[in-house]
Amino acid sequence: MKFRPLAAGIGIVALLALSACGGGSGSPTSGERAAKAPANAEPAPVRPSASPARTNGEEDTTTAQISTFALDVDTASYGYARQTLQGGRWPAPGEIRPEEWVNAFRQDYAPPSDDGFAVHVDGAKLPERDQAILRVGLQTRGSDAAARRPANLTFVVDVSGSMAETGRLDLVKSALLKLLDQLAPGDQVSIVSFSDDAEVLASMTPLTARQELRDAVNELTVSGGTNLSAGLVTGYQEASKAFRPAATNRVILLSDGLANQGPTEWRTILDQVKEYAGKQVTLLTVGVGRDYGDELMEQLADNGDGMAVYVSSQEEADKVFTTQLPANIELRARDAKAQVVFNPSVVESYQLIGYENRALDTEDFRDDTRDGGEIGPGHSVTALYSLRLKPGAKGQLAQATVRWQDPDTRSASEASKSLQADELAASLDKAPVRFQVDVVVAAFAVYLRDRKAFGMDLPELKEQAARLAPATEDPMVSELVQLIDQARSVG
Repeated sequence: MKFRPLAAGIGIVALLALSACGGGSGSPTSGERAAKAPANAEPAPVRPSASPARTNGEEDTTTAQISTFALDVDTASYGYARQTLQGGRWPAPGEIRPEEWVNAFRQDYAPPSDDGFAVHVDGAKLPERDQAILRVGLQTRGSDAAARRPANLTFVVDVSGSMAETGRLDLVKSALLKLLDQLAPGDQVSIVSFSDDAEVLASMTPLTARQELRDAVNELTVSGGTNLSAGLVTGYQEASKAFRPAATNRVILLSDGLANQGPTEWRTILDQVKEYAGKQVTLLTVGVGRDYGDELMEQLADNGDGMAVYVSSQEEADKVFTTQLPANIELRARDAKAQVVFNPSVVESYQLIGYENRALDTEDFRDDTRDGGEIGPGHSVTALYSLRLKPGAKGQLAQATVRWQDPDTRSASEASKSLQADELAASLDKAPVRFQVDVVVAAFAVYLRDRKAFGMDLPELKEQAARLAPATEDPMVSELVQLIDQARSVG
């Protein structure tokens, strides 16, 4: 299994070089500016339908040596795009966030020995023009579900008319009933439903009274409009009233995100719950449905100390509610941020792939009042950078640092790792297999978002994914091959 050394290498890096140009709302942070590609750079072959590349995502290290962003473990963008492609539609560009695609795939980073982060930095050179890809991988230690602290979980369930469609409320109810069998006796659950207004079906109830909670789930029936704001406010109020300092306190919103009553903008909704959200109550948004309010659910999660996932099948819902959620109820880190410092004598320019709406100013990194990402046990976070190296440069290429706060004490810690230029793999096919998968996944996401592939088209992306699938023995990589085929059929 090998990448074609020239065409594939150039094609992938050219695809990645477009990633900061569309889809997100990000812009260079203060103290940073975009740099134009060198005038003597030879463009790779362009598909006839592609327009010229934009370079406003590329940072010149003479003026911007530091890249800073909040960590993000959301995967909803990948889940929803997958469902969209499988349904015979091309995903909307604004719904493609490459970092969420990469973070949806399994990584092989070694965990730390403590409750902090392990930092992994590697990379590979690309043919010609001194290009390379840098990968920053951050990993937390897993947890033993049997030994975790108790949890207070408040489920806020959308029962509006749009949830009547198969694969929405029916899926949610089935998953909740299975989850109740997975939780521990020390856990407590509250259930809130909302349509035109919100209703508390079960105030915080210990798991020793499972049947009462099952009865509340079975009461969930569809009616009315979608007053998501009322549901979330009521859910946070319930969580706040039952708050336990020694427990993990979380609100879990289950909805298609199609708010049509009351406040419908995420900023307004979060303003209504910020008093409660500031009391160490985290948020998980679980999206369902063929039509899905991606921006609302993603922004609620990103700005509400939480994460966003999307499920489109019973199998995916069961995975989230019976495997991932019970094992990841606890937090390992609050307000986690990453900062990568590039050596301008080695790196001429760089570009972060994705994370547009998680970008931070350099000074925000050690400002612990600035929001970061909430990370649970066993989570991995991956960031890819497209680099242009200085010819023949040697020495330290970059240093990556992660900073986070203890979930209980709010004390801050940091961990760092650097990479030397001579530690880059000589080519992509010499890099770790998971590194190669990350690159192909990111490239496919960028293609779907921008449709501006330089050198690589969908058949070539499929070829690379097909070569990697046997080496990983990963069903998701095999599925990636199918998704690329589906993109070709609807594109």
